Amino acid sequence: MKTIKSMMMRLTNVKAVCLAVIFGCSMVLPASAQGQLTPVISVNDRVITQYELTQRRLLLDAFNTPGDLTQQARETLIEDRLKQQELSRFGVSLPPETLDEELEAFASRANLTLDQFLNVLGQRGIDPATLRDYVATGVLWRNFVRSRFNREVTVTEADIDRAIARQGAAPTQIELLLSEIIIPITPQNETRAREVAGRIAQIRSFDEFSRAASQASALPSRENGGRIDWVPASNYPPQIATTLLDLSVGEVTEPIELPNAIALFQKRGQREARRPVTPPASIDYAAYYIPGGQSAAAQQIAANVAAQVDVCDDLYGIAKDQPREVLDRETRAPSEIPGDIALELAQLDPGEISTNLTANNGQTLVFLMLCARNQIAGATTDREAIGNQIRGQRLTALADALIADLRAAADIR
Repeated sequence: MKTIKSMMMRLTNVKAVCLAVIFGCSMVLPASAQGQLTPVISVNDRVITQYELTQRRLLLDAFNTPGDLTQQARETLIEDRLKQQELSRFGVSLPPETLDEELEAFASRANLTLDQFLNVLGQRGIDPATLRDYVATGVLWRNFVRSRFNREVTVTEADIDRAIARQGAAPTQIELLLSEIIIPITPQNETRAREVAGRIAQIRSFDEFSRAASQASALPSRENGGRIDWVPASNYPPQIATTLLDLSVGEVTEPIELPNAIALFQKRGQREARRPVTPPASIDYAAYYIPGGQSAAAQQIAANVAAQVDVCDDLYGIAKDQPREVLDRETRAPSEIPGDIALELAQLDPGEISTNLTANNGQTLVFLMLCARNQIAGATTDREAIGNQIRGQRLTALADALIADLRAAADIR
């Protein structure tokens, strides 16, 4: 069993030498791996050894990657070589302290320190240098794509004018197609729930995320693999909307902390809606509390209430002669709404309800109803926002094409 201390010493040695694959120098291997230096793949003038292939497969397995791991190890290493070649061509490098911060952040996605994360990987036979190269390439490539394409993309006032004209002098509304997982947290399952959430955050396969939703999510959408319909990005709290918009298709959010739960989302698509929508200044909603949690009896009461109400004001009649605390009516700015409630409201239109949430450690069912999304009076077109949107669309298109071009031009054997 490798100790954390010995693994950190090995990681430090790697830092002192170089990032093997990025700068083309040889990786420092443990003695047991010296017999695995045979090249098995050639990508232009760079090779991939059997040791690297074995290590990448072990790493993908540790991340619970679905599918043929041997084939995926080959494909991801080939893509890494292509990326590294392009990075070297432009002289791109990463300061050691920045990489250290990225490694710590990577480990934190699994709710572990870097020492703990390396210990877990070491128990599975994964060398610290394997994780270091994997993270370094990803960070360098992401930053390189942004800086390279930002120089190539120009958005003119005429571009913005045309975008406004197409939408009737109003900004385009971005809609998101997502899959969701909500994992409840109790004192008994907290450690396990966070471990599961950390693994799900590494998923990039739609099928794998769907299976995880069916197994781990507490929401009714688990019956559909966590898939939900198109939702305007502006429906979500600003901090969550920003995270979702930054995702690539197939990418999963880091675990989002909610009261007594963890949320994860996978982006399945993004589109422009034809209807102009201004982000709400505030949201009016009501919560009616029903004893019994998610029991059949409580759900039946909720169904009876739903049949009697069309608007939030109708709930006052339902709550008449009951304790005041059974009904809450709130009007808050999106950023001030508790995370679990905000995520449910994002999927509702005014007058619609949700019974997915509970309170009091699961003992109370929350009958949640969206009353209204209140817009800012006299809101005007935000030309800067439209320009940023156009730039984002063009950057995405260029980034998607780059790796395909590199692979098509490569000599891979």
